[in-house]
Amino acid sequence: MSKNIKKVLVTGADGFIGSHLTEALVRAGHDVRAFVLYNSFSSWGWLDSCASDVKDKFEVFAGDIRDPHGVKEAMKGCDAVLHLAALIAIPYSYHSPDTYVDTNIKGTLNVVQAARELGISKVVHTSTSEVYGTARFVPITEEHPLQGQSPYSASKIGADQIALSFEKSFGTPVVVLRPFNTYGPRQSARAVIPTIISQIASGKRQIKLGAVSPTRDFNFVKDTVAGFIAALDSDRGVGEVVNFGSNFEITIGDTAHLIAEAMNTEIEILTDEARLRPEKSEVERLWAANAKARALFGWEPAYGGREGFKRGLAETAEWFTQPGNLRGYKFDIYNL
Repeated sequence: MSKNIKKVLVTGADGFIGSHLTEALVRAGHDVRAFVLYNSFSSWGWLDSCASDVKDKFEVFAGDIRDPHGVKEAMKGCDAVLHLAALIAIPYSYHSPDTYVDTNIKGTLNVVQAARELGISKVVHTSTSEVYGTARFVPITEEHPLQGQSPYSASKIGADQIALSFEKSFGTPVVVLRPFNTYGPRQSARAVIPTIISQIASGKRQIKLGAVSPTRDFNFVKDTVAGFIAALDSDRGVGEVVNFGSNFEITIGDTAHLIAEAMNTEIEILTDEARLRPEKSEVERLWAANAKARALFGWEPAYGGREGFKRGLAETAEWFTQPGNLRGYKFDIYNL
């Protein structure tokens, strides 16, 4: 742990990756403030059911990343910010792009502006592999061109550039982490792996999917979390963009069959037209180069390669097939 980092704010702490990260930070001895989206139900998202060994061991701040005043208030007294709050669903970005600009771009501006004013020691900003678009070369390094093939990816390109501009313009200590497709327990059914697992777990053997030929580099959530903590604890990486991926490429179709194998069943894949992206918007190929993460932070995936991916899928399927967890998913509809 960096001796300059005592209290850490995690934005998006109520979400999939954010909740896992909050738990891991508490276990690592960090003093954590979890920024969750304010709502009338007083729900803290996944933190409502966090692991028993971390329950009541972190502070919660309910607010909205789009509100600069609330963001700044949440950051007061913190030494570092791990900024994960974002809208991430690609299909929803097609018909509600304005919300992505407000949340992803303006939300990031609120974070770095407050960090500048408060003298925050480090801002770790979350990017996405979607900013690369369809790979022009593989494996994809951090020098790969950026291509906004959806309103979501365009908003994340904008957010990344806002964050990096504050480092260049004002010396705000920003690190941009670019995780490739993270998966694991608690992930939304808007993502393909939970879509497949939840359909199988509910008894379906004809699985509805969109395009199955695109490839992805899937990163197990424990590896993604380890990347965030490595970046937080390191004195290196300021002003840099760093990929976090497994350096393993697999098609969506092959992924579905690996999941079926892990769940001891056979499936038939059906194409659901509603799940297909517009032709030019589909990202056909993603495959991460992760040498920079190794060199800067000493990070490497514990779930890398085909065998690591199979282990991660087994852990994910085991979590989803627990009745109490599966009940939280609407597996019989297409989730935007």
